[in-house]
Amino acid sequence: MFKSLYDWTMRACRHPRASWYLGGVSFAESSFFPIPPDVMLAPMTLARPDQAWRYAAITTITSVLGGVLGYLIGAYLLEMAMPLVDKFGYRPAYETAVSWFESYGFWAIFVAGFTPIPYKVFTISAGAAAMPLLPFVLGSLVGRGMRYFLIAGIVRWAGPKIEPQLVRYIDAIGWICLLLIVALVAWLKFH
Repeated sequence: MFKSLYDWTMRACRHPRASWYLGGVSFAESSFFPIPPDVMLAPMTLARPDQAWRYAAITTITSVLGGVLGYLIGAYLLEMAMPLVDKFGYRPAYETAVSWFESYGFWAIFVAGFTPIPYKVFTISAGAAAMPLLPFVLGSLVGRGMRYFLIAGIVRWAGPKIEPQLVRYIDAIGWICLLLIVALVAWLKFH
C-alpha cells in the first residue's frame, strides 16, 4: 500500500507544477489544511536534490503567507473558525497557544513554526490574542525556515544514501507512522 503511494509521490514530485502544489499545500496547512508540507518537501527534495534550497524557500514563504491568513482568521473570524477547531480536536491546543502568546509572544510562534505542533492552531491563536503582526511574521519566518531548510538539507545530504532502505521498508515505516498519528490524535483528544 505505502510502496505504491511512495511511487506515485515520486512521480508527482517530477511534475512540472510540483512546486505550485508544494506552495499550495504549505499555504493551506498553515491555516486550515491538516496535512503538513513535509510530506511533499521531503520526496521532492529526494527526487531533485539540486532543487532542495528552492523547495525549502517555497515551503517557508508560502507557509508564512498561509500563517498570515490564519492570523487574520483568528483576528476577525474566530467565532466562525472555532467549530473547525473543535471538530479537529484542537481546542486544548488552541487554549494552550493563547496562554503562550500572552506569556511568550515571539518565542511561542517560533517554537510552533519549528516543531511538529499544529502550526495552524498557533496562527489562529496569534490573531485571536492580537499578537503584533511583525513579531508574528518574523517568528514564523525563522521557525518555519529553520524547519524546512533543515528537512531539505537532511534529505539532500542523506536521501540518496538511505533511499534504497526507505523503499525496502516503506510499508513498515508507513504503518508505524500511521499508528503514531492515531496514538497522537487519541492522546490529544483525551488530554
